[in-house]
Amino acid sequence: MTTPTAAAVASRRFAIRLPGLETTAAWLLAIVWIFPLLYAFWAAFHPAEFMVRFELLAPLTLDNFTDAWEQAPFARYYVNTFLLVTGIVAAQFVVCTLAGFAFARFPIPGKDALFMLVLIQLFVFPEVLIVENYRIASGLGLVDTIAGIGLPYVASAFGIFLLRQTFKTIPRELEEAARVEGCGWMAILLKVYVPLAKPTYLAYGLVSISHHWNNFLWPLVVTNSVESRPLTVGLGIFSAPETGVNWATISAATLLSIAPLLVAFLLFQRQFVQSFLRAGIR
Repeated sequence: MTTPTAAAVASRRFAIRLPGLETTAAWLLAIVWIFPLLYAFWAAFHPAEFMVRFELLAPLTLDNFTDAWEQAPFARYYVNTFLLVTGIVAAQFVVCTLAGFAFARFPIPGKDALFMLVLIQLFVFPEVLIVENYRIASGLGLVDTIAGIGLPYVASAFGIFLLRQTFKTIPRELEEAARVEGCGWMAILLKVYVPLAKPTYLAYGLVSISHHWNNFLWPLVVTNSVESRPLTVGLGIFSAPETGVNWATISAATLLSIAPLLVAFLLFQRQFVQSFLRAGIR
């Protein structure tokens, strides 16, 4: 019977300790990630003199939220952001559903090559296309409009890929049974494929809403007025150094901006995780 070498014993000890190290590293990363959010909560709910001074019995206040709401048109920013995100997600569902269904079921000549061209979009950073997108938006008269902000994101390569993969997993027998009942292609899509792909729609919708709610650079470039600015751009202008707003008010404005997403995640975190697992996103 052979005696284990020193290297083998050391590797076993390392393997035993590794789970503990992974847990410690995960907690450290979580603390680093959540620390700015905790600071924002502290600064937003306390007077300005306690921004950099932690006292457990420091007085609480809502004046920072009142000041932020009065100093910037956050109500208009909320409306703009809601219209923007809702419009983008609805348009993406329609376009990506039709494109994904065509790539999954229709015998299109050169379908694989076309699908690869769609996937190339995933490798192109949106920042690279800002100048061209602005030129097109200007030509269409969509500069400084909510439609101009959302138009470049309607045809999502990620959404088309995700729905195509989901539609390909649906058994053909269900499609054939719908045909026997007299359904056409559109009825088959709406009555068979779309209902069975609800987890994928939920997962993609959550990703899209989160991304476009927090999008900043393109809305900053294409908007010029309060009537079309979303929350991110409004917050960026509100927190500019030349405005002279203190950090307590800025922290309150930040919480006002992220509150809908934060509340939605806390309420639907189980559905959020399950939708990704069921949709096969890794």
